[in-house]
Amino acid sequence: MEGKKWEGKVSTRLRRARAKQIWSLFKDFFNLHKWFSGLETSYGIYGSNGELGCIRYCLGGSIPSSDGCAAWSKEKLIAIDEINLSLSYEIVGSNIGFNSYVSTIRVSPADNGDGCMIEWSFVVDPVNGLNVEDLVTKYKLGLESMAKKMEEALNY
Repeated sequence: MEGKKWEGKVSTRLRRARAKQIWSLFKDFFNLHKWFSGLETSYGIYGSNGELGCIRYCLGGSIPSSDGCAAWSKEKLIAIDEINLSLSYEIVGSNIGFNSYVSTIRVSPADNGDGCMIEWSFVVDPVNGLNVEDLVTKYKLGLESMAKKMEEALNY
């Protein structure tokens, strides 16, 4: 499997929230901890929140660290598309074993016009101690939890 990247994609549907409402929560790049369960904190360490090239620091999460300490990562916003409601980020440092990691989040109106869809995809070098199926499961559970918190925050 050496040289082959892991790829995964998960999605979930929100029944009441509109795409632009959910997009505004995702593009608040420095505050992912408000929505992602298990993430103790996230905050900006470089640049302005939501602007290309900004970097956030994340502490905690569902991926164990490789050094026995609290899991952390530094994530850089590498693409943002206000028209198509998508953003991509890469991990530029971590202790969770992610190398060459890029993730993309897309928010779109649901096909029937009722609610919206969130899609989260990733491409990463294989991670010691994990397999791609477990990683996809972690993303699916994380996305479903985030979507629920986001929709509840909109006070429906």
